[in-house]
Amino acid sequence: MRVFVTGGTGLVGTALSRELAAKGHEVTLLTRSPRGRPGLSRISFLAGDPTQPGAWQKSAAEHDAAVNLAGESIFSRWSAQAKRRIWDSRILTTRNVVDALARRREQGAVLLSASGAGFYGPRGDEEVDETASSGRDFLALLSREWETEAMQALPAAGARVVLCRFGVVLSARGGALKQMLLPFRAGLGSPLGSGRQWFPWIHLQDLAGALAFLLSRQDAEGPFNCVAPEPVRNREFTRALAAALHKPCFLPAIPGPLIRIAAGEFSSVLLTGQRAVPRRLLEAGFGFLFPDIRGALADLLERRGGQTG
Repeated sequence: MRVFVTGGTGLVGTALSRELAAKGHEVTLLTRSPRGRPGLSRISFLAGDPTQPGAWQKSAAEHDAAVNLAGESIFSRWSAQAKRRIWDSRILTTRNVVDALARRREQGAVLLSASGAGFYGPRGDEEVDETASSGRDFLALLSREWETEAMQALPAAGARVVLCRFGVVLSARGGALKQMLLPFRAGLGSPLGSGRQWFPWIHLQDLAGALAFLLSRQDAEGPFNCVAPEPVRNREFTRALAAALHKPCFLPAIPGPLIRIAAGEFSSVLLTGQRAVPRRLLEAGFGFLFPDIRGALADLLERRGGQTG
């Protein structure tokens, strides 16, 4: 299979491209800066801006599948300008990918499009699977519109569309976990707010495996929660991370009002969450290598010395 990937040089895209190449697929990664990147077997790089129509769309149309991972990081204070960048980086990219697939001479392509567990909005202790409705906050509205754009590939290109709702991706190489390591290694890790908020997460290796699995399953379509089967509360995650680093965890929680002052609207991501479960992945037969948080963190931080994801 020839697979075209947007956002392919990021944390998830790098892991996925290596997973696909190892399985014998040909992978093309779209990047704004392909120069100087080392060539890897079965992996090539193509210059292009996915938020803009361009010559890259012709190449995308020559592939059997597209995996849409591009998007500005949400981990920042959300000014009006930041929210616009976050929104446009996802919506415009997805629209352009769908337009590219519509140019294919034959129908039957596959589109895996990233989304997030934030689709569901804050849900308290409610367990949510893929049948749950969407929320109403910024991330929920963004995820819903993002998925709506992706679903246009069905009528426009006759594509099989899979909506992949990611939890927080854990890797010691980057992402949220890497940002947490410095204070925790200094013995300063503590819960956020009440600590009762649910934390949907997934080990990077399981996410790459799940995406490759969904590409290969001809009957896989629609939404899939790409999260570990054992979500944890923030305070449980805090204790597990401190234990994996062999550090104490005795400090009081950081007060919610202080986090709101420091992070603004983005604080809602830190202080609320979703008890999301991967019902459809499990029903389809996907086997998680790291279903529990302690095992995942041990793999990332102990056996690998915190150097790889």
